Amino acid sequence: MTSIIELKHVSLKRNGQWILRDINWEIKKHEHWVLYGLNGAGKTALLNMLCAYYFPTEGDVKVLGKVFGRDYLAEKLRQKIGLVSTKLQQKFYPSDTAFEIVLSGAFASIGLYEKPTEEMRQKAIGLLKELSCLHYADRAYETLSQGERQRVLIARALMSEPELLILDEPTTGLDFLAREQLLESIEGMMKKESAPTLLYVTHHVEEILPIFSHTLLLKRGEVFDSGETKEMLSAGKLSALFDSDVSVIWDEGRASLRRKVQTIDAE
Repeated sequence: MTSIIELKHVSLKRNGQWILRDINWEIKKHEHWVLYGLNGAGKTALLNMLCAYYFPTEGDVKVLGKVFGRDYLAEKLRQKIGLVSTKLQQKFYPSDTAFEIVLSGAFASIGLYEKPTEEMRQKAIGLLKELSCLHYADRAYETLSQGERQRVLIARALMSEPELLILDEPTTGLDFLAREQLLESIEGMMKKESAPTLLYVTHHVEEILPIFSHTLLLKRGEVFDSGETKEMLSAGKLSALFDSDVSVIWDEGRASLRRKVQTIDAE
């Protein structure tokens, strides 16, 4: 099976500090992965490397069959990657409509400067429908809620038919209901045969959907472990990851965590 991401002994040093050390990781086509770790684990640095914003200090990085530093152009590579992140969300013009933002994905631009074709317009409408946001297509971006913005940005990311879709903590700032509605939309999209390979980044176990077959656990810039999601989300594995005893509760294919509180018996 074709590899979408392949990292071999990858390390990254920034400002004299090692941010990532000896990362080995392979994602194959049509596998959906979770990148899981606490704040400060190195998730953002790893994403910046996958999108060719950072280059490895050591090791080899291959994304979509292209080896960094040898046979790729960064801009062309990024056009094949759909990225949705909080940082990206802050770049769009407040007065642009949701429809314009989705259409801009066809040109990989911030803002719409070229005239879209009718085919592009119909595709954008279809994605807006699929993500349940067509009813606010004509509203200005600045008037949208956090959850509405995330749906629009996912639709935008899918306009270019990426081979790899990266969702970087897409539920940040959402209440419980908005989070669950967004996760349901993501799950529905990814069940389609035409869906891209998905990499979902989070530090919340309860967001990990049954569609994610594999999980990489990142700890202090190193791969703590990786493999099938059910195995990675065991109480023993996560207790070791957190250096704190936790229990894992499974319900309908999704996990949630509880921290075990140590009680001291009074003498």
